[in-house]
Amino acid sequence: MHRRVSLLSAIAFALAGTLVPAGAAQAGAAAADAANGLGPRPVSWAAADSQAERRTVAQYWTAQRMLAAQPLDAPAPRRTQSRGPSEGDPWATRGGSSATTRRSPWTTRGASWSVGGTTPVTTARQSLIPNSRGLRWTDGGAVVRTTGRVFFTTAQGGNASCSGSAVTSANESVVITAGHCVKLNGAAHRNWVFVPAFDNGRRPFGTWVASAMLTTQQWNAREDINFDMAAVVVAPLDGRTLTDVVGGQGIAFNQARQRQMFAFGYPAAEPFDGSRLIYCSGRAFNDTVMTRDQGLRCNMTGGSSGGPWFQNFDESTGLGWLNSVNSFTYNFAPNFMFGPFFGDEAMAVYRAAQNTDAL
Repeated sequence: MHRRVSLLSAIAFALAGTLVPAGAAQAGAAAADAANGLGPRPVSWAAADSQAERRTVAQYWTAQRMLAAQPLDAPAPRRTQSRGPSEGDPWATRGGSSATTRRSPWTTRGASWSVGGTTPVTTARQSLIPNSRGLRWTDGGAVVRTTGRVFFTTAQGGNASCSGSAVTSANESVVITAGHCVKLNGAAHRNWVFVPAFDNGRRPFGTWVASAMLTTQQWNAREDINFDMAAVVVAPLDGRTLTDVVGGQGIAFNQARQRQMFAFGYPAAEPFDGSRLIYCSGRAFNDTVMTRDQGLRCNMTGGSSGGPWFQNFDESTGLGWLNSVNSFTYNFAPNFMFGPFFGDEAMAVYRAAQNTDAL
């Protein structure tokens, strides 16, 4: 996940006000990107788009290959002309997944949430939020089933791993992850699969093969770390869709910054080994060094890239609203994780993904 960059000292990081709220992103981001020919419309491409291909990919990923896969490093964040994601009207959804509407374990008790243009209302049954810099998640709930490891082969031929999350969607088949977990150094990954509830090599809900991948224009064109987000559509398995089997988390865009967050992932670089679900929690802050991202105290390492960040996370149910993903760390601040702001561009990726045929 994290290629740690040596650009500033830890002292400079502190002087830059990393832990001091930096305010909302500047207006006009959409206009700036439009001038460069980059807007909110996502980029998409086919993955394993036939039954024969999907069968080959699924057979490729033996337990031995999964356990031997190396955590993927993110590209070093760099300054760009981008002014960051467009911050439009708040939008969120919990509906669209049969598992979240039919099965009581995946419903949110006491929650009020509107679809389209409104701000979320915090769940009534949310327990006190602790501050965790990286602990094993042992409380169970929906997050165990919806979060998983991602495996793929890079253009260089190496097998690598990231993390991802199943979210509610019209096609019941969308996984949210980081942009560099689908495409890096100008080349798309192949043999892409999602393994929900991965547990030390065990795959209790099977291996889900990607049929389509989508990311932001900004990530696709220049790997702008501010837009390091992707959605992957996975094909049905044994006649059932992903969220029909494991449930789906809500997803939200253009939400308020500096909120309490829970971040999850499968870090695989030392001191972790990718075998367990790890979480961090605390109040997010704005990155004031190089990006328009949000930061969180967190010691997760490579392999946790693409793991979900949740607002309004209910520890008693394991449900929340996905609002960012693990993206990168600075080498001078290894105990801080950064994730992109989910603005209009990320929302466009999700909306296109949920309307893509899962085959």
